[in-house]
This record gives sequence, C-alpha cells and structure tokens, in this order.
Amino acid sequence: MNIFVTRAIPESGIKELKKKGYTVTIYPKDQKIPRKELLRGVQGADAILSLLTEKIDDDVFESAGAQLKMVANYAVGFDNIDLKSAKKRGIIVTNTPSAKVSEAVAEHAIALMFGLAHRIVEADDFTRAGKYRGWGPKMLLGTDVIGKTLGIIGTGNIGVAIARRMHDGFGLKIIYSDIKRNPDLEKKMQAKYRSKEQLLKEADFVSLHVPLLPTTRHLISTKELKMMKKTAFLVNTSRGPVVDEKALVKALARGDIGGAGLDVYECEPLIDCDPKDSYELRKMNNVILTPHTASATIEAREEMSLIAAKNIIAVLSGKKPLNPTKV
Repeated sequence: MNIFVTRAIPESGIKELKKKGYTVTIYPKDQKIPRKELLRGVQGADAILSLLTEKIDDDVFESAGAQLKMVANYAVGFDNIDLKSAKKRGIIVTNTPSAKVSEAVAEHAIALMFGLAHRIVEADDFTRAGKYRGWGPKMLLGTDVIGKTLGIIGTGNIGVAIARRMHDGFGLKIIYSDIKRNPDLEKKMQAKYRSKEQLLKEADFVSLHVPLLPTTRHLISTKELKMMKKTAFLVNTSRGPVVDEKALVKALARGDIGGAGLDVYECEPLIDCDPKDSYELRKMNNVILTPHTASATIEAREEMSLIAAKNIIAVLSGKKPLNPTKV
C-alpha cells in the first residue's frame, strides 16, 4: 500500500504506517506543497495524509487514481476537502479530533484572553524597547479576568474545555450560543444559553469555536461587532473566515471593542487579505496575533499523527475508520 504525506508531521504516526509495511512517501520540504507537486505526488496512492493547507478536491482524486481509498486530514477541521466529491468517488475522509488537541486549543484561547486583559504583549514590547523607567500606578493598566462573563460560541469539546477552566478556576460567568442547547454544560457550570446577539451584548470575552461552513462564514461582522461592549475582547481560534476581517479592523480602529486575539486569519497565511494594504492588524497594540499555533503542543501534534495513521490503517485493513467525516 502506498501512502502519500503532503508534509512532514511528527514521527509517531509515520512509524506506525511503516510498521504495517506500507510505502510512505513524504513531501520533503517544510512548506506548503505546491499544487503541481501535490498532483504528482498523490499518483498511485492508496491513502493521502493531508494537512489543512492543502486543497483536496476532485482534481486531486482524479490525479491519484481509482485505487485511492481514503484521505486522512491532519486537522480537526476538514473545510479544505471536497467531501461531496470524495463521497461520490467512494473515498473515505477522516480527521484528527482528540482530547489532547481540544485541551491544547483551549489553553491557547485562554492564554489569549489573559494576554489581552493584562496587556502582556504590549508590556513585553514596552520593556524590550527600553521604555520602562520605573513603576507607575497608571502604567499599562489592564483589566481583571476573574468574575467577568465569558461568551462561548460553539460548545464542542474545545468550547466546553474553556468553559470548565474559566468557570471552575476563575469564577467567570459562562454564557453560550450554539445550534442546540447543552444541558450538561448548563448543569455543571451553571452556563446560560443565549442567542448570538444577546451573548455579544453581555460578554466581556467572546471566544469562537465553530467549524467553517457556509452558515458560519462571517458569523462575526460589522453588525455583530457593534453589539459587543466597548471593553470586550474577541478571541478566534476556530477558522479565519468566521470573522469578517475588514469589519474587525474597522471596529478595532473605532474602539467598538477592547481588543482581539487571533490565531487564524480570513486569507491565511496573509494577516490582512489585501497584501497591498497597510497591515493594520499588525500595528494595533490591542491585538495579539499567533500563527495558527493553538494546537501546537508536542503532545497534541503527536496524538494527531497517531490518529491519522490509525485511521489509514483501519481503512486499508478493511475496517471502519476511527474518525469518519460526514457530508
């Protein structure tokens, strides 16, 4: 069996594939694989282990050939894969959700909240620039996190992990919005269900945890940002296009909200969609930017590698995959 991996990933999963006697070919450069090399590399593959940076569509399936049985996406999301085309061709698609990934992303989102509230990045820049001349009672004043209201949009594993930590550890009031209510969350953390609009009006922190779907693209735009408190912080560790980036830039510039913590971007890897603009987000002191690294812990990425490999082994052995996706 031939496995094509579109970029090097942690070795745990690769070792499992090789133990099975599979031929594993890995794109050798530590970068997004060029489209031509992707189409060439998948030829003759029985399984593709892809990353979220690759668009896996009908052209890829056609190039791979009729023997292609599955695509194992090394990501929790799978908006980079044409699921309808895969289903039509009988190709199984899997992803890599896990407790460790959820915990890593939850920790990162919480870190962004604290970083914004306590102005950690600003303070670091201030100190490194040699501006610190001694303690002052009004220097770089931030805001408390304890006792505030956290609004979570999307209460899957990551949203629930954040709610648990912030409620149990810091006494935050939890409100949430989702397509359906979460009785367990309401019982264990006294969380209150809100419409998206009401949540935005009440929350001091708004954390986004929804998949990228046609219904969630630009879930947060001008209208929604104007609903938020002027002191509130927006955190996005889900998918960039969930937030209308141009609208966010304008809202931040006007002072409509207190700040934003972003790990994902609408036109990723560009930080601003138009490379010719003035890169406003990078210049704003009340914004923390990280390069899509919310799940970037050794433990989480190793587990993702293993899960992808286990899905491949299951499918190629004629068994059901651990994490099949649905159209």
